[in-house]
Amino acid sequence: MKREARVERKTKETTISVQWRIDGSGSYTISTGIPFFDHMLSLFAKHGLFDLTIKAKGDIDIDYHHTVEDIGIVMGKALNKALGEYKGIKRYGYAIIPMDESLCMCAVDLSGRPTLVWKGKVQGKTGEFDADVVKEFFQGFVNEAKASLHINLLYGGNLHHRVEAIFKSFGKALQEAVSKDKRIRGVPSTKGIL
Repeated sequence: MKREARVERKTKETTISVQWRIDGSGSYTISTGIPFFDHMLSLFAKHGLFDLTIKAKGDIDIDYHHTVEDIGIVMGKALNKALGEYKGIKRYGYAIIPMDESLCMCAVDLSGRPTLVWKGKVQGKTGEFDADVVKEFFQGFVNEAKASLHINLLYGGNLHHRVEAIFKSFGKALQEAVSKDKRIRGVPSTKGIL
């Protein structure tokens, strides 16, 4: 059974569609109207081996906040839908990824409980992109994916590299968490549900 989902969301501020195939090869088509964010989401898909198509139109003439946050919301819903009952998944994943002088540690638990723990400085602009909205993307994602996500940007100089380390480590950690293990029967919880 293919683990994939398509989710659309339309508000007065944004129109977003996400097609996500969990067991992919890292192919992607990303168009958000925000070139730097397209780059980050492409890195996430490539390194997570997810097949991901994202189309977004938003009020980016005001700023990037609504579009970036709402993409996180729709991606979280898509992941939740694609995983179904979460049977046979490893549930936990982590990665420590360098991007030149920057290093990020990311850990995820597909627990059914939304939590974001964010450590590290991601402020300022890289080109036209306001990096402050990156945290809003992840908050929207965990709320809808019902995941516990810990992002620890340990250090870094260049802002582009810091954000890139975050998205790459997130992709690798999530890839591990959604992967299946034949030894796991049902959901990986003593409660019997997630």
